[in-house]
Amino acid sequence: MTRTRYGVSPWVGGAARKATYPALAERLEIPIVIIGGGLTGVATAYACAAAGLRVALVEADRIGHGASAMGAGIVQQTPPIGLVDMEAQHGRRVAKAISTAWRRAALELAATVRRLNIRAGFTPAEGITWAQTSSAAGPLERELAARRAAGLEGTWLTRRAIASIGLDGVGGIRTRGDAIVDPVKLCEGFARAAAARGAMLFERTRAVAVSQARGRIEIQSARGRIACETVIVATGEPTGLFDPLARHVAACSAYAVQTPPAKAAVRVAVRDRSLILQDSQQPPHRLAWTAGDRILWTGADSPRVADRLLAQTVVQRTGQLMYELSLLLHDISGVQPEHGWQVPYSVGRDGLPIVASHRSYPHHLFAFGLGTNPAAAFLASRLLLRHLNGTSDKADAAFGFTRETR
Repeated sequence: MTRTRYGVSPWVGGAARKATYPALAERLEIPIVIIGGGLTGVATAYACAAAGLRVALVEADRIGHGASAMGAGIVQQTPPIGLVDMEAQHGRRVAKAISTAWRRAALELAATVRRLNIRAGFTPAEGITWAQTSSAAGPLERELAARRAAGLEGTWLTRRAIASIGLDGVGGIRTRGDAIVDPVKLCEGFARAAAARGAMLFERTRAVAVSQARGRIEIQSARGRIACETVIVATGEPTGLFDPLARHVAACSAYAVQTPPAKAAVRVAVRDRSLILQDSQQPPHRLAWTAGDRILWTGADSPRVADRLLAQTVVQRTGQLMYELSLLLHDISGVQPEHGWQVPYSVGRDGLPIVASHRSYPHHLFAFGLGTNPAAAFLASRLLLRHLNGTSDKADAAFGFTRETR
């Protein structure tokens, strides 16, 4: 019988990887310093180094083994907020800019992974968002109409087309540009690419203080210091060093399970295992197939629980997810997952990322509220590079701290 590993994602594996990069133990001066070695940080380090900029990155633990390692690894070319809702909050122009930038980032991420030959199991897929009831189908039809009006792609699926996939539903939207990826190997691949182009990477180097004097920033760790012109805070959410900015984001958790290799009856029930499936609930559940015919199933999003409650919450949410999965795939009933874990993330108060400067912190750039989608991290790296190069356009303001809402 399968024994579930609670609190451990399948991407981390068994034995802990030794540090690949040194800890900072000296005084340095370099123009750009990135705090945070998750996917946003390493993708930004690569973007800067590839553009000829001198950059260093400091990570408190091991690169790619923080929140990024707990992600589901599901790349989606659509933002977490539907276009109809974004238009209601921010207007049509801003909503279109966000959706277009997001899709472009997902496609560019796939192209960059191929070009750099990053071996992270990056598997392109099409996405299906389906409605199980007629009342849920209406909003999806309006969403598709808004996407088409904005020049974005999408195809409507009829009840028969949904049934041909093996789903019980009345309709849905099919999109291209999604993927499944090992997020740890993806981080490690971008880190190698950044280092090969001259970026300085430091693991086990926690930034314990960030100070500013005479237009210069100084980042202090336990054993060293780096002076720089610009610091990029790519920690996903404000750390203790930037507590005043915490009001701009909401700390959340999704939960995920991965099953053992599926039995034949389950594989037959889902006729196209190359798809990433998402229901129309809010927040949604997502299903993808990983190596060895394993099912990855995520959902049960909620506000972040206290650390003392996390272990029991993971066990409870794992059971909840497996029950919900059994309602979709009856033959999975009784199966124990190999892994059940928390996916910590944060989002801006409107559900969207914040990638911008802040008037209270000169010479700082921030990447907060990026959710769980690797496409958002890659998008942030593009936005940050444009900030550094002075080439930001009007659409980039849609990701600012002060974006307008209606």
